[in-house]
Amino acid sequence: MSKFDNIDFDKPADRSPLSSLEKWDILSIVILLATACIGLYYLLVFLIPNTPLNPLSPQNAARGFTATPTITPRGLEPTWTPSATPYIPPTNTALPSFTPVYTQTPVSLVPPTKTPQPTATPKSPFSATVDYIASSKYHPEFGCNWMGVAGIVLDVNNAHVNGLQLLLLGTLNGKTINNFSISGMLPLLYGASGFEFDLGRTPIDSRSTLYLQLRDQGGAIQLSENVYINTYTDCNKNMTFVRFKKNP
Repeated sequence: MSKFDNIDFDKPADRSPLSSLEKWDILSIVILLATACIGLYYLLVFLIPNTPLNPLSPQNAARGFTATPTITPRGLEPTWTPSATPYIPPTNTALPSFTPVYTQTPVSLVPPTKTPQPTATPKSPFSATVDYIASSKYHPEFGCNWMGVAGIVLDVNNAHVNGLQLLLLGTLNGKTINNFSISGMLPLLYGASGFEFDLGRTPIDSRSTLYLQLRDQGGAIQLSENVYINTYTDCNKNMTFVRFKKNP
């Protein structure tokens, strides 16, 4: 008897549950499902970046950083520059001339001796007018704590003359004064030909111990007489304002 005699060829063969689907087919299906899930996840993150399922969302990333303070640049405080209207003292009105009373001239038969005419003394090219005013008009930041000499230089038509030298000479409170300035150095404060001599922050009384000279651009020719000035502790007179004007 052969070993194949007991085999029933009409009976269907026993197969395991995995006989219809191979193991590799099942693994392929699992991988495809996982790929589809991952694709759907990335699509969700792309459409809704701030979804709770996205650990790297912009909203979550911002929570991990400390806000950086913004630096506000500090600038310099603006310097306050006072603007003042140039002060031009009023022109003095000439007094009326005296008309002498007519007196009878005695008749003489002796011809009079001819009296020589005196030689006219040449006058300086410029004359000066001095006024004493409050320094707060031009230096309000100092109040009464300022003393000095300022002024302008004009020609015969009241036009400003620049570039002329000014010398302030003499003594003040026991100290020798020899200061130099040029007309036109302070045009914004006093006018186009404005000049100034700063004598300190404490006003002092003095009488004609200082005098001012106007000279040409080279300084060799004196264009005015010595202008003697006073100084005052009075806050209404602590600035000496000198106006030089060219004689016609």
